[in-house]
Amino acid sequence: MTTSSGPSSGDPSSFDGGLRTSLPPARFVTVRRWVLDTVAELAAFRWQLREEINARSGLPAVEALGTVAHDLVLVASELATNGIRHGRPPTIVELRQDGDEFLLTVADHDLGTEPRLAGERPPGEGGFGLQIARRLARDVGWYRTDSVKVIWAALGP
Repeated sequence: MTTSSGPSSGDPSSFDGGLRTSLPPARFVTVRRWVLDTVAELAAFRWQLREEINARSGLPAVEALGTVAHDLVLVASELATNGIRHGRPPTIVELRQDGDEFLLTVADHDLGTEPRLAGERPPGEGGFGLQIARRLARDVGWYRTDSVKVIWAALGP
């Protein structure tokens, strides 16, 4: 599902648009879950996520936080921040894994809004977390259940 609104320049990249509605791949298994209520909890969440990914990488600690892990922490931070700031608490983050691939889901309880990709906006108006997720992840989507709105991102080598 893609919708757009904004300037009439005809360039779709300049519009704010909707994120594709879809369920994530089912092959991933949940390995860790966090429940976040405030922005103040994000630093500890990022540290715990980094530690979890490093433990699951099987690499020596010096090499552990590779490109995929670094990107995953950045995407998780952006999506969790969006959930906390723009959704209804609590924000629930799950890390799922299938081999060396990871899936991140971020759920909030605001069923009345849809995720929006930022188009042309002045600096400081926000809305770029989903753009970062789309650039770094293999795939990104969202869906709704009866109680939560879920945004997901799949990352891997």
